[in-house]
Amino acid sequence: MAQNQQSKLLGRRGFFGRAGLCTAAAMGAATGVHHAATAAASPATTAALDTPPMPTVKIGPHTITRLVAGYNPIGGYSHATPNLSAHMRSYFTVERTVEFLKQCEAKGMNTFQFDLSEKVEKVLDILWGENSKLQFISLHAARPTDSSLDHLMKYKPIAVVHHGGVTDSFFRAGKADKVHDFVKRVHDHGVLAGVSAHNPENIARIADEGWELDLFMTCFHYVTRTQDEMEKELGFATYGEPFLQSDPPKMTAVVRQVDTPCLGFKILAAGRRCASSAAVGNAFQYAFNNIKKTDGVIVGMFPVYKDEVSENAGFAREHGKV
Repeated sequence: MAQNQQSKLLGRRGFFGRAGLCTAAAMGAATGVHHAATAAASPATTAALDTPPMPTVKIGPHTITRLVAGYNPIGGYSHATPNLSAHMRSYFTVERTVEFLKQCEAKGMNTFQFDLSEKVEKVLDILWGENSKLQFISLHAARPTDSSLDHLMKYKPIAVVHHGGVTDSFFRAGKADKVHDFVKRVHDHGVLAGVSAHNPENIARIADEGWELDLFMTCFHYVTRTQDEMEKELGFATYGEPFLQSDPPKMTAVVRQVDTPCLGFKILAAGRRCASSAAVGNAFQYAFNNIKKTDGVIVGMFPVYKDEVSENAGFAREHGKV
């Protein structure tokens, strides 16, 4: 970040003072149920790319679509209820995950962001064995040694991003240096390095300090607030993660201030902004209107009850034009 840009971010207290279920509509369905829209939009029937190109941005030398397929439903992280999380894990077998990614590619996406797990390793073995052109951004976390990064490199990520929940925990504990060291180790492995965070102050601090990184992942909702932090800031605490309407403006204000490309996530508030297709469209419009033209979004999809892949791709084309 240029010096004059850095100075804008100094004094975050003043800055923040100025910065003023699409996945779970029905829970009773059996795990194996396929919605008709999913079957109709399978890769076999969408192989012909008759849709207009998806808007793109650059991270380092890589061109990625402004809509990136996300991981949480694949891993069973609904950020809602244990039953929904279990439903997601059961639905997304290795085979269905491969099918899902091929559908995303058929609808114009060229990049996905996954955590590396045993299931994901099997998925990537299949994709790379078929010479897929999709690009893989991996979320990861600081480890005592580089061995986990060595293993990750076998799966050809174009970028490795430090896990947001771990980032927030380290910063809260006064251990931001562990995140910084992780970024340096990723660069030592020859790939792009980034940091994810839910707390916008952590993104601003990294930008202020001029860390050498290639991208941020920026959560629209500060869901990692502790109970004590909620009591102090809000005067109350929620059961589970807080999804506050006042959070997206705070994170997007920071996103617009930093020069580094950002990928916004939880733009749909983990399904809470998905009561209708119009609500989903409004959330996409808000996201793209409030981030930079050089930024994108990461969206998880659970295409059991409707064809979320096609719907989200359409909204990204409509609202993400550069």
